[in-house]
Amino acid sequence: MVKLSVNVDHIATIRQARGGAEPDPVAAAVLAELAGADGITIHLREDRRHIQDRDVEILRQTIKTRMNLEMALTDEMVAIALKTLPDSVTLVPEGRHELTTEGGLDVISMQSTLKQNIALLKQAGIIVSLFIEPDVEQIKASHKVGADYMEIHTGMYCEVKTEKEKREQLARIELAISAARKLGLGINAGHGLDYRNIVPVVALNGVEEFNIGHSIVSRASLVGMDKAVREMLERLKR
Repeated sequence: MVKLSVNVDHIATIRQARGGAEPDPVAAAVLAELAGADGITIHLREDRRHIQDRDVEILRQTIKTRMNLEMALTDEMVAIALKTLPDSVTLVPEGRHELTTEGGLDVISMQSTLKQNIALLKQAGIIVSLFIEPDVEQIKASHKVGADYMEIHTGMYCEVKTEKEKREQLARIELAISAARKLGLGINAGHGLDYRNIVPVVALNGVEEFNIGHSIVSRASLVGMDKAVREMLERLKR
């Protein structure tokens, strides 16, 4: 069964817009788990635009499934991960002016730094995933630096307009899945996926877990978190 990790960052985005205490991403995580989510994903950004340090600490104590911490590769974030000990960490590129993560890590150019920090995280018992483009050379580099998983950046697939372009992007994702399997890497996917475009990716029969936030939180604002999560889980059934 394909797994679903629900990203609750945008619950915190709404909270931070007014600087108050509501809505609470911890409560959202509880509701998502009760609806059947296999895990909770949060991204602690350097600028703290949504998830806050306190959220990370409380969620670590509250989550009953698995906690996946997305973070930039900085000394500060590595220290937080080693202190908090999430079940898994997903290393992502991060820019202060971006609205959301805009692309995958360039693992090839960061091999030395990645290898050293991945070793530290794995020694602490943390599973490490790298958020990368569906590119064979980046996948090979991810394996070389010791990552346990790769998360395929599905943004390009979600952004293209024509059916021909979608088929081309699906072919890239399928090739990436094949390459990762051969190297023994676990395979996750996320970014831009919604209730409609996720179905063809699920049909490729290779992704173990999808990390989805914006689409689920948007749907939850209309129908509630329980229904939003259950509807997405239905899309993951093969």
